[in-house]
Amino acid sequence: MKMALVIGASGGIGGALTAALAAGGAQVTGLSRAQGLDLGDPAAGMAGLAGPFDLIVIATGILAPPGGAPEKALAAIEAGAMAQVMAVNAIGPALVLAQVPRLLARDRPAVVAVLSARVGSIGDNRLGGWHSYRASKAALNQIIRGAAIEIGRSHRQACVVALHPGTVATPFTAAYRGNHAAVPAADAAAHLLAVIAGLTAADTGRFLDWQGQEVPW
Repeated sequence: MKMALVIGASGGIGGALTAALAAGGAQVTGLSRAQGLDLGDPAAGMAGLAGPFDLIVIATGILAPPGGAPEKALAAIEAGAMAQVMAVNAIGPALVLAQVPRLLARDRPAVVAVLSARVGSIGDNRLGGWHSYRASKAALNQIIRGAAIEIGRSHRQACVVALHPGTVATPFTAAYRGNHAAVPAADAAAHLLAVIAGLTAADTGRFLDWQGQEVPW
């Protein structure tokens, strides 16, 4: 039976991924704050995990600190708020990824999928704004790319990727979707799992959207 680990299992997409994987017969371990996971020190919350896992998904993130909002202009940047977004969106996943190698088998394929966002693409940025969120996801993308290289040296059958889930109808995006079409979390999970199912070690280090299409860095 496939063993899967979902970090951020209490979130909209993380919860939908957990449910979909379990429905498909996987043995799923879900971690979030409810299970004692602190992104400031994920090693403590992950210490009891043994694996090896066939799939690890990191589905954590914030658009802005509680009570805040993504900046629409440079003048709206506030150092403390930016630091919080960076801590959750980039530093936290980096600390989680540091725990990943010991949780993967060396003798069989495995996928590590980290949820990023198209707005973190530097090449795709045509609108500006959302400075902290964009910068944090761009930093995350660099971390994922580096992790793919490092993990690939010791786990040659592993695939480490950044995935853009699209605009998903969750509380995370409710106040910011505007006129953008959003899909239910269950549909987003199905799309992401379909992409994951087609990945091999040759895809490691890529940034893909929910349709499996390349996203520019």
